[in-house]
Amino acid sequence: MAVVDANAAALGVPRKQLMESSGHAVARVVREHADPGERVVVVAGRGNNGGDAFVAARFLDDLDVTTLLLGRPSEIRTDIARENWDALQRAEYDARTVRDSTAVSLPECDVVVDAMLGTGVAGALREPEATAAEAMNDADATVVSVDVPSGVDADTGEAEGAAVDADRVVTFHDQKPGLEAVDATVTVADIGIPDAAETFVERGDLQVVSRPSDAHKGDFGRVLVVGGGPYAGAPALSGQAAMRAGADLAFVATPARVADSVQGYEEGLIVRELAGDLVLERHVDQLLDEALDADCVVLGPGLGASEGTLDAVRDFLELFDGRAVVDADALQVVPEVDTDATLLCTPHQGEFARMGGEPAEDWRERAASAEALAADLDATLLVKGPHDVVTDGDRTRVNRTGNPGMTVGGTGDVLAGVCGALFATHDAVTAGAVGAYVNGRAGDAVVDDQGYGLLASDLLAELPPAMWGGDA
Repeated sequence: MAVVDANAAALGVPRKQLMESSGHAVARVVREHADPGERVVVVAGRGNNGGDAFVAARFLDDLDVTTLLLGRPSEIRTDIARENWDALQRAEYDARTVRDSTAVSLPECDVVVDAMLGTGVAGALREPEATAAEAMNDADATVVSVDVPSGVDADTGEAEGAAVDADRVVTFHDQKPGLEAVDATVTVADIGIPDAAETFVERGDLQVVSRPSDAHKGDFGRVLVVGGGPYAGAPALSGQAAMRAGADLAFVATPARVADSVQGYEEGLIVRELAGDLVLERHVDQLLDEALDADCVVLGPGLGASEGTLDAVRDFLELFDGRAVVDADALQVVPEVDTDATLLCTPHQGEFARMGGEPAEDWRERAASAEALAADLDATLLVKGPHDVVTDGDRTRVNRTGNPGMTVGGTGDVLAGVCGALFATHDAVTAGAVGAYVNGRAGDAVVDDQGYGLLASDLLAELPPAMWGGDA
């Protein structure tokens, strides 16, 4: 939901507007359980969940409402939640603060609104929330929880300790998986988030690539690029892109003929030589051994389409059971191979057609065709175009970043490397969607700076700010 909220904001629907709609939805449910003049107590936390409840209080002027903020106003974590708390203060609503668990005292009421914690919080309740949850459970009142009962994991429906025993839950935009296990009546409120916030990849999706402060080497994956022979630049671009996109280590398995050239592009690449001029069937065992230490394999950049090379790709995939991004000439093998590998395939529209898809100018038609082919192949597809379509046959995302300057050779190799880094630590649809978005943002930044005529290597310097540096 944090991703969807941020994507909605990027589409022009700000979180403050969504908070107004959320608060109004909560107020509607409260009125179902309280007649005019009856007593309502709102118990609010310091995040946006509490902000939703502050808004709800303003829509309940016909009821006797007391709002309790658990903590100090200075500790309210978002500007919009703080603005709605300040609005209660300026309008002289009955809004009080509860500084610690010893001060928790729930007035007698007909309805109590639990707005302490939302979907973004997991784990056992701390104080004063734990004491407040027990007080709500002991109260002779209808308990209405905002988004998810506090203390209940929104994904699993489980609680590690004290949790609010809600009678009603008002959740927003979509059902949360954990609510199926909650013994309460659940209302899913439409708060005005456009469907596009889930369809189109936007900056909210970048939240998945955040890094904890205690991260250490190995947390963000090892990527093995298998490519080269006829070409040296393609696997080098993919390996460098994997590193720029956050992979801890990037290996490149490439024929000896181009190994020195690949190494010359970047000292940090770990090059594994394959004897000869091309990747062939006799190299498959070595490639499988190299892949054992990789979290994701990028298969295809610069490989070429010789019969022996395609046989090697086929043999590798038949024996490989890990994660692989398949690109370029290696794609033509995918429809005919039986593999236990989890595949993210990155065809342009010509390659998509050769794989069995139906190209279309309209992205909606192309998405429908991609969904059908992905389901048939049991793979995730990233079909490149002015609108990139990413689908596993069930989930579909569409990316709109990028520009005509990115038709230059090598930008697909960069994309494959970015996807490899993301696929090492995320599911295939997320990796493809975020990879396409980041790659396109990097290309947009280059064109904004220098115009068309970009080089694929120009994207490399723009990848980190595109992924972690905010707006590009």
